[in-house]
Amino acid sequence: MTEMDRVAALIKERNRIDAELAAHIGRPALTGHLGEWIAAQVFGIVLEKGPKGVNGRLDDGRSVDVKWYLKREGLLDVREDGPDLYLVLAGPKAAAASSRGTTRPMVVDSVYLFDAAAVAADLRARGRKIGVAASVRAELWEAAEIYPRHNPSFPVTDEQRAQLALLGS
Repeated sequence: MTEMDRVAALIKERNRIDAELAAHIGRPALTGHLGEWIAAQVFGIVLEKGPKGVNGRLDDGRSVDVKWYLKREGLLDVREDGPDLYLVLAGPKAAAASSRGTTRPMVVDSVYLFDAAAVAADLRARGRKIGVAASVRAELWEAAEIYPRHNPSFPVTDEQRAQLALLGS
């Protein structure tokens, strides 16, 4: 079997798996769609077709933009007219670097809940750009972590922890 034969076989298997995932979530099995579905299942977010940058709402009515970053590199897509909150599912912590020779497995090692206005204000105060791949300070990531660490501002139940653990490394 040649390298091309093996890669073609793996792509066919991946397509089969993606089709099965899509059948479960009702959307293409892309990371963003899967992250939104996972957040809805775990945190009870009601998904909606709202304005760009809003995926749904928490039960208290706050708007949420869900992100699933397969590596936590300290970057966050931030919008000026964003939601109330960013809920970020993240894989392992890593430095922003070339992806050559690496993988990005679909895992959730940690979850963060950011106040969107506070993140935008911090970026402006530091003269940083607001937009795709905005560099968010490590202190803000630490303060926003709700899983696996406990965060009194947004308690995660034992059941939610168990569900998230299913997706860990």
